[in-house]
Amino acid sequence: MAEIQKNNPLHGITLEKIVTDLQVHYGWATLGSLIRIDCFNNNPTIKSSLNFLRRTPWARKKVEDLYVTTFHN
Repeated sequence: MAEIQKNNPLHGITLEKIVTDLQVHYGWATLGSLIRIDCFNNNPTIKSSLNFLRRTPWARKKVEDLYVTTFHN
């Protein structure tokens, strides 16, 4: 299993850290324009974003991809 994870840039990083780091880096307005989901555009909070992203795999994938692009390239 560790062999598979060594190339995963998100290994060991929580969803909460991902959302928090992106919010600090971009701010809600820019984050909401980069990934058009309501939890970033309408009364955004970390908690509401986490709730939505945990239930919505396609949105979580977009957020994770943006995190990798922003912080690992």
